[in-house]
This record gives sequence, C-alpha cells and structure tokens, in this order.
Amino acid sequence: MRDMKALWHNSSINIINSINSHINNSIHDIFPSLQAFIKATIILILILILTLTRNRDKLRPANPVHDYHRHQIEPPPPAAAPAPYKLSQAKLVIDPPDLQAWRERLFHVDNLIILTHEQFETYFPHIDNVYSHRSTQRYKRKPFISHYWDCRMKGRPPGTPKSDDPNKKKRKRSARERDLCDVKIKITEYFPDAGAEAALDRDVAAAIAAGTAAHSVVSAGQRFWTIQRVNGNGGNGKADGVAGPHRHTLERSDEIKKSSVQRFVSTRDKEGKKLQRTPQRKAIGAAQETARMHSRKADLRLYAATFCPFSQRVWIALEAKGQAYQYIETDPFKRPAPTPLLEANPRGRVPAIRQGDWACSDSAVILEYLEDIYPDIPLFPSDPRLRANCRLWIHHINTRLVPTFFSLLQPPTSSQRPLNTINTSTTPTSSVALFQSHLTALILAADEQGPYFLGPSLSLVDIHFAPFALRLSRILHRRYPNALLADATSGTRWHRWLNALEMDPHIRATTGTDEFYLETVNLLLQTSNEGG
Repeated sequence: MRDMKALWHNSSINIINSINSHINNSIHDIFPSLQAFIKATIILILILILTLTRNRDKLRPANPVHDYHRHQIEPPPPAAAPAPYKLSQAKLVIDPPDLQAWRERLFHVDNLIILTHEQFETYFPHIDNVYSHRSTQRYKRKPFISHYWDCRMKGRPPGTPKSDDPNKKKRKRSARERDLCDVKIKITEYFPDAGAEAALDRDVAAAIAAGTAAHSVVSAGQRFWTIQRVNGNGGNGKADGVAGPHRHTLERSDEIKKSSVQRFVSTRDKEGKKLQRTPQRKAIGAAQETARMHSRKADLRLYAATFCPFSQRVWIALEAKGQAYQYIETDPFKRPAPTPLLEANPRGRVPAIRQGDWACSDSAVILEYLEDIYPDIPLFPSDPRLRANCRLWIHHINTRLVPTFFSLLQPPTSSQRPLNTINTSTTPTSSVALFQSHLTALILAADEQGPYFLGPSLSLVDIHFAPFALRLSRILHRRYPNALLADATSGTRWHRWLNALEMDPHIRATTGTDEFYLETVNLLLQTSNEGG
C-alpha cells in the first residue's frame, strides 16, 4: 500500500513538472500574464487531487474483509412501541367471581373505573354486548390509546345500501328505532410503565391524588384500563351529546345481543353436540343383511327399529314363519312420522304391520295375528291347556320382567351416571333382586329338558322373552357384573335356554352387534313407556 502511495505521489509531481515545462515553451513569449494564471490554476487542481487521494487512503480500513462484513450487518431496529390490545385476544373466563356486580358496575359507569388488565380481560367480555365500538384515538407522545364506544341502543345508519342480488343470502334482521340511548363511554388503554403523573389522563391523575385504590393499580408498572362515561360532559373532547345514564335496563341489552362470553359458550355447546357420536339407529350386523334381503316390496310390510326389542319380537316371528315380508327400518322419533305408520299407530311408534288396507300395532297383538294367518309353522302348542299356560307366562314377561328390565336401565344414582358405566357393587339393588326373582320363576316354569321354554321347538314365549334375554349380557350384565343376571352356569336350565336363544338362526338373523345395543341404550329407554 505504501509503495502505491509513493508511486502515485511521484507520478503527480512528474505530471506537474511536465505541464509546467510545456506551458513555458508554448506561451512564453505570447501571453506572460496568462501564463502565470494558467500555471497557478493547474497547480491548485493537482494539489486538490493529491489531498483527496491522501484522505481516501486514511479513511480506508487496513483489513478489507472486516470492512465487507461491517456493511453486511444491519443495525438493530429501534425499540418497538407496545402493541395495542385486541379484545379478540381475551382469555374468556366463563364464570368469574362477583360477575353480576361487575356487569352492573360496567353497565352504569357512574364514576371513573380503573381496572387492572386482568380485571378488564375478565369482566368486559361479559358486558361488551351493551356497547358498540365507534372510534379509536392514538397519541404520538402519550402512552395510552382511547377507544370510544356508544350504547348499542343508540344505533347508526346502515353503512351500505341493501343489495338487490337475488342470489345473495339475506340476514334475518329487524330494524330497530335509533337514538334510544345516548350513553357514550371512553375506554383508555394505558401501556405498561405509563404511571408517570405527567403521562396520565387528568381524570386518572385526579383519582390517584384523591387517595383511591387506583394508586396501587397504576403504580404496579403493568398495563391498565380506565372506563368513564363521556356523553354530554366533555369527556370526549367535545361538548356534545345528552348527559345521563342508560335509558334502558341491562336485561334489555342482553335481549338485543349476547356478550362475547355468551356467544362463545353457545358456539362451544353447538360444536360439542356435533362432535357427539350420533347413535346408529339402522340395522347393523346380521340384522343389516336380513333387512337388505327383505327390502323388496311385499304384501306384508313390517315397520320396525333394530334397537327396539318389541320390533325384534315380530321380526323373529316372521323369520320363523318363513313368509314373504318387506322390512322397513323406521325411526320412531322422527317427526312427522310416515303416514302408513301413523295409520297403524297414531303415536308413530314401532312395531307396526300393514297388509293391504289393514294395519296393526303392538307386538303381542301382531304375534297373535301372524300365528292365525300363517298356521303352517305354529309357534303356539295345539293343546288348549299348554296354549293357556303360554299366555300366562307371556303375561308374566310383559308385566313383570320387562318393566323391571327398564327400571334397571335407568341411571343408578341421582347424578345421572352414563348408562353404560359399570356398577361394581357386590350388593344387588332391590330392582336387581326383583328381576332375578321374576326370571327364576320363569325358568322354573319352563320344560325341564328344553332347551326352549316348551321343549325342543321355538315358541311365542321364547320370542317374547328373547330380545330382552339378549340384552341381559350386552347391557345389564355390564352394569351389574356381580348380580349373576346373565352368568349362566354351564349345564343349568338357564344356561341351556339362553344358549338356545343365542344360537337360534331366526333370532341371530335379527340381532345387531354388541356395540350397537350399548350405543342405543338411551333410545331404548325412550321406548320403555310405549309397551311395544
């Protein structure tokens, strides 16, 4: 570097001498005065060039690599101003303490209210339905922002004209009279460390000077808020508006619009209901295949629901008879109910059958009808005494076992425990003991050899009882595992009967999965008062 500077310096001196000699030879005799002027000017220019060159060399750093990196490093950004708070950022507290008192206080705003950030975030979302934001005022040299809100009852003109587009979805809104209230409030948001008296609003400073509890809020060095009513008192920097409180009640504001918290809870509940699994109501498992095989139109139509044990009774009988029929899966809780179903049962309940112009409901009546019109495969014994005996025990099933069965489905405690939870109590309840006694009486009345009630063949007694026997192990045994309701010891009469019902092809063809019966317990409970 030093060699280059010396070379440049010597070259400049040589140039000056050369130019000087040339000037002396060219204009020595012509313009003596001009010669002196030009010479002096050229010398000054060259001196200036030499000076600039030397200064540039002094300013250039010794290490050019370091100079490169110096230009690559960006200077640190200036400290950012605190970002204003957004109400949508609030961590909603559903049920804070003293909620009603705070709502009344923030509704009336009789005096200046100073709140910590936590208090504002907790309670204002419970009252924001009363007010409607109008404007925000920011300050360059003050550590706070002012937000102005009008009472929602004041109203305002529509922002845009109504659309004439027929494809645009119209909101269901009703026009409300304007200027029903004149309240305007100012909500001032103070940034952290804004406690210096010179930076405070005059009303806040006055409240602190008065020795109120606001001093502890302001002096904490945290973000805080103030709320004051400004209509008609010049608090908004203007002398406009009508002074005074609200001209309506808080309840009236709640009728017009829900608060942010109320809307959040409502949305959450709706989403929760959507996420709840809707119980499968249609046929599933083997029952689904059987229903598909009998989906074609036939003279005899059966309106039934797979989860309903009374419907399964009629379905088993039709399968056992081997007659043509059309199975129509029906939701008994859907309204309006299908007209053909209402003609058979005005309450729209299942099961029901329709044959031509004639219709009938109630499972016991339908089973008697099927026995009369399809005598080729009898389900009643021909002996009048045995037939009467069967009717007696069918009555026992319908009036004693079935009502007790449904009572066991009810929640076991007042806390409404879910129906599919397990009660591990070793002491059976009175309903369990009563059901056990009714079941024992039925077993003792059955044929000793079995395996069905009357012996080797399926009868109407078995059909009346089978849907409930299947649900003993699938539902009740999970609730009362130690009550021995379905714990049939191998080789006993009850074990042989239950096994015969489980393995019967006609019963299996109309049976859904175990999970299906667990999921439809609540639907089953709703059929308990119908009697099937």
